[in-house]
Amino acid sequence: MKVALGLACWLAALSVMGQEINLLTSQQQRPRRVETAPDGVPTERQDQPPRQTAEEIDDGDTVRVETQLISVPVGVMDKSGRPIAKLKAEDFKLYEDNRQQQITNFATTDVPFEVALMLDTSGSTRSEVALIRRAALAFLDTLRPGDRVSILAFNTPGEGDDSLATVEIKARLTEDREVLRRAIEELGSSNGTPFYDALLSAADQVFKEPPTKERAGRRALVALTDGVDSSSNSDYARARAALAEKGLACYFIQIDTEEFVEDRLLRDCESDGVLHLSRTQLERYRRIFLPQSDASDYTNFCELGLFQRMRISRQLYNLARREMNELAQSSGGMVALAKDLRDARRAFAEVAASIGTQFSLGYYPANKARDGKYRKIRVEARSSDGPLTVRAREGYVAPKS
Repeated sequence: MKVALGLACWLAALSVMGQEINLLTSQQQRPRRVETAPDGVPTERQDQPPRQTAEEIDDGDTVRVETQLISVPVGVMDKSGRPIAKLKAEDFKLYEDNRQQQITNFATTDVPFEVALMLDTSGSTRSEVALIRRAALAFLDTLRPGDRVSILAFNTPGEGDDSLATVEIKARLTEDREVLRRAIEELGSSNGTPFYDALLSAADQVFKEPPTKERAGRRALVALTDGVDSSSNSDYARARAALAEKGLACYFIQIDTEEFVEDRLLRDCESDGVLHLSRTQLERYRRIFLPQSDASDYTNFCELGLFQRMRISRQLYNLARREMNELAQSSGGMVALAKDLRDARRAFAEVAASIGTQFSLGYYPANKARDGKYRKIRVEARSSDGPLTVRAREGYVAPKS
């Protein structure tokens, strides 16, 4: 009897061990399934049937999860051009290279923004820094609680005409309005306009860290400037690529300083003044407009003929306007024109209203190819009254392996 009972227990133990071995073997042989959750967090699943978007990976293979979230700032206007602030995610359709994408992230106009505020105090604006301060302080007052701001300005570290301005971050991203007010009150004039360097600093330094999930697609550059670069080490192409990579919406308060500058350029060379085009500007002009010309002919602005000086100045202003319009349009931002610095407060209010009524869409591209190619984005929106006018980011460059 005891022998029979012992044999029965031994057989039962073998049965349980066999079941455990089969279970372990089944788990080892089953391919792992790597998926991307809506919030971008990769997860492994073994207890559910495969989904169309999942990737089966055998043991020994390298697990690689593509989670690049593309953020798209979007402004929506009605037929009269008035911004619309009350829409839902289902009111939008988003396409990449004409292929509809699934919108996985959606931020309403109520979600706080992060803004890099760039203030140009060079050249024709030197004598009116007080107006720039007042316009910038008024802009702060139009922002909402929770919006974070960084202040960038130009600083001339040395003395004399040969000492050129550099970019200085006067305040890092913060909600503290008192810190921001102090930074604005400390603004001074500068010698030169490192405009491209400032754009690069906004992308690479102010927004160096990735945004939180809540603030994805809620970042912008706002710049008060005429856009004419005179002293940058970087160039437009590099600055534009950096801004696009960070998905920043670009807003410009474009100050019209051309007439003032032209008048000074005419007089200063005759009266030994200080306002003239730098060698950096002359070389940029030659490289873009007259690439076959002799570089030695563009080293001294005052040695050029009067009409030649005017032509160079006007073409550089036209170039600046084209670049600002291009950055704004491609990023979903805007250009607000200001006749002078007294008009800057109105232009700042226009920009603040646009930021305050901006939505943010996010998606994970269906095209996973890491080919470094440009992908076009198109956004459509409609209400119960029909299609709406949309201003949105126009595209991005895919990462390259």
